[in-house]
Amino acid sequence: MPSGFLLGSSKLSLLLSSLLLSAHPSLAQQTNVARILIYSATADFRHDSIPTAVDALMKLGPHSNIAFDHTEDKTWFNDDTLAQYDALLFLSNTGEVLDDAGKTALRNYLDLGGNFVAVHAASDALRNTTWYQEEVGAAFDYHPEITNANVDVVGPPHPSTAGLMNVWPVRDEMYNFKSDPRAIGAVVVLSADESNPGPRKYDQGTPHPTAWYQEHGAGIDENGTAGRSFYTSLGHLNETWKDSLFLGHVMGGITWTLQSNTTGAFNASARVGNGVPTSNGTNSSSTASHSGTGTSSPR
Repeated sequence: MPSGFLLGSSKLSLLLSSLLLSAHPSLAQQTNVARILIYSATADFRHDSIPTAVDALMKLGPHSNIAFDHTEDKTWFNDDTLAQYDALLFLSNTGEVLDDAGKTALRNYLDLGGNFVAVHAASDALRNTTWYQEEVGAAFDYHPEITNANVDVVGPPHPSTAGLMNVWPVRDEMYNFKSDPRAIGAVVVLSADESNPGPRKYDQGTPHPTAWYQEHGAGIDENGTAGRSFYTSLGHLNETWKDSLFLGHVMGGITWTLQSNTTGAFNASARVGNGVPTSNGTNSSSTASHSGTGTSSPR
């Protein structure tokens, strides 16, 4: 079991609100709501923890001035719809979850400075799309059986690790990757603690990368606007998405991502995000509800 508290939703929300505001004091002063689209479509293996994860994020969003929307409809991936969001969150996606039109819209969004968060199996999606893999940071290779493991906090201080002990015991899958995310500029914040990793086909670097961030979206058009990206490979089990330490880790990564200088909710010069006019001239904040509870229905 993870080492955090398994709390009721109200107590968990209060705890995480305190943790997040201590990590990001500016959130308390922000009156605009950041909008994030959760995309959890799968084409191969499907995690049964996806509904639990979506529910947890929806409940925690209002405590960080975030309105989450959720879809598994790939037709949402068009320029006007994506432009409404300050960040996209890919949640345990597997396989080819976007068609060519959707990939083009995603790439356009990232080139305009859109921010990106990916969780767990999202590193196993769009396997033949190099720029997507680089936006995540590395492509999934394999994992051993789910295990009790220690994860080490490494690298510089970061909101995604602010509430963690230096050695964090978890029960999860320890992902291995086809490349070292540090090779494209990612900064690793969590590493799997392993004494005898055994032979690997690919060099993923040392220490074993488990979660990381990128200050800009690597691998996208070099003339594009730089956004932020964050990835964590943890999040396999339903109980993980009820654990206070894990949720603090994920929400810390999300709130850090939203502090980029390309977030429309907080920067008048941004080209995507809440409040940025869409191509039809309407303000993006008026095109869908952002009450903080989110929606799962197409617009």
